[in-house]
Amino acid sequence: MVKKVLLSIIALLSVVNFAYAEEEKKLGVTLDLSYMSKYMVWGAEGYGQQGGLFETIDIDFWGSGFGMAIGHQNATSSGNVDKQRMNYNLYYKGKAFEESLFKMNYKFNWRYEHYYGRSRKVGNTQEWTLSCSWPEILQIENLAPYYIFDYEYPAGSNYNNRANSGAVHVFGLGYDMPVESLPNPLRLTADASYRDGLGNKDHDWSHATLGIGTKFKLSENITLVPALYHQITMDKSVCKHKDVTYAKISLKYKF
Repeated sequence: MVKKVLLSIIALLSVVNFAYAEEEKKLGVTLDLSYMSKYMVWGAEGYGQQGGLFETIDIDFWGSGFGMAIGHQNATSSGNVDKQRMNYNLYYKGKAFEESLFKMNYKFNWRYEHYYGRSRKVGNTQEWTLSCSWPEILQIENLAPYYIFDYEYPAGSNYNNRANSGAVHVFGLGYDMPVESLPNPLRLTADASYRDGLGNKDHDWSHATLGIGTKFKLSENITLVPALYHQITMDKSVCKHKDVTYAKISLKYKF
């Protein structure tokens, strides 16, 4: 499967390079190092009580909308060796209905999750994610609803994790609040998630999450992005803790 992914990446690079060769657009590369005080994934505790560390290389193909990201993730302490993995992503992002109230920003992402510490038939998965936001529809400056759909399933046929297939729907609202003392607005978010069997859990509203974050440009190429989140759990099959507060901080270096 990984060979197929690499061949797809090479083919996509060739097509996009040909299309944009004459426009002299730059290839964008961003290195991202992120830390989560507690790794939460679609409302569930991915590493139990432990945090997560993520290293990612994101490549933007000359501003075409196409891109790829290769990343690694693991827990911040021992006990989750079999859950560390590589993430291989291909994506496309763009805009639609730009001249109307229904202007939409969207991103399609395909991911192959490779749990290299165990047999591929035990944990390897594929994941499709669609993220959308509508910045003009409410006609309130800096306030936009958003929606995320994620569907996951085993990476191959007859895999042991086939019972974990499922989806999640996230319905949210985001607001960029200007603050005089900060160089960039505070990003406020509130969303509710419906898990449709993902992870062999209930088909039910699973959790709501409140978030606040911002970004600080440390230099021309380096950006620091801190954020704080609070989760209110509505389904104990997803998370046994009613309230979960966790932080995420990212350091991004863009070439």
